[in-house]
Amino acid sequence: MQLKQVVEPFGEVNVYDLGTGKVRVVATILMEPSREGTQTGIALDGSGSMSEVYGVTESGGAGSVGGFFASLFGISQPKKAVNEITPVAQKICAYLAGKIDADGGTTCIYWAVGPGGSQVEVVGDLTAEQAARHEFGPPRDFGTGTQLLPAVRYFVDRFKGAPWGFYVFVTDGELHDLDAVKQYSRQLARDIESKRRRPLKLVLIGVGNNVNERQMEELDDLETGTSIDLWDHKIASEMRVLEEIFAEVVDKNARIADRGKILDPSGRLIKDYSDVGVTAYLEFEMPRADYFTLEVAGSRIHQALRDGANVPPSQPAAGQQR
Repeated sequence: MQLKQVVEPFGEVNVYDLGTGKVRVVATILMEPSREGTQTGIALDGSGSMSEVYGVTESGGAGSVGGFFASLFGISQPKKAVNEITPVAQKICAYLAGKIDADGGTTCIYWAVGPGGSQVEVVGDLTAEQAARHEFGPPRDFGTGTQLLPAVRYFVDRFKGAPWGFYVFVTDGELHDLDAVKQYSRQLARDIESKRRRPLKLVLIGVGNNVNERQMEELDDLETGTSIDLWDHKIASEMRVLEEIFAEVVDKNARIADRGKILDPSGRLIKDYSDVGVTAYLEFEMPRADYFTLEVAGSRIHQALRDGANVPPSQPAAGQQR
């Protein structure tokens, strides 16, 4: 189970019930990836179901009936349409271009456009400055379906020579080609493991009020028969910081501290990192409980083991703000 309620500095926390009164915990520490030659991309869902989050009403304007007629017939004025995509896309695109992409430009496309939602519309390569002021309005031609696979193929094929790729797909989560995406992903994972393809990471971000998170979780948890974890997913409204898109992109050997400990709620030692140091990837087993504590660099960080658990506030090191 991947927890939704995660405290800093954790990026992702997964808890697996072992059925023996114990749980296995796999947690990552948030950190920016630093990989030479990285290529990045962001793909925005352009299917018709996304029209509302682009701020497009059914009439294509502020509403079908307004002013005098709205008053005459007792029709309430529609709320002003709000483009929910632009602020999300601006932040992600500018961040990737400015901090992650080797060329300083992130490739932006619309996907699920045109007949059947089977086409992509290329916006271009945007620098951080360009992305921060770009208006990510609706595509030229809303799609009549939502097919993700053409967008995945676009990035995989265009940047097949890149040492590493990181590609973000923004959507309301309603995919019409989920099985095809799964099949392609399994083969892609096998190709990456056998070094026929360069490594990459794919992240789905859900926006709006109609996100189909079940589909997103299916891709996130996809079994490929390999050690390659291709997909991750996030819900935009639940993200604390933008770096969460890198929650599964960690160097398992990256040390964040020379020493540290994992404790249970009673203060009993679960794991001691004094010899090897604390890495950005933590994995341990412990008795089923409400939370565990990471004791590191003078701080005591309490992380719940289930959403909604009663957890005391973390204790920062002396001199740090609470």
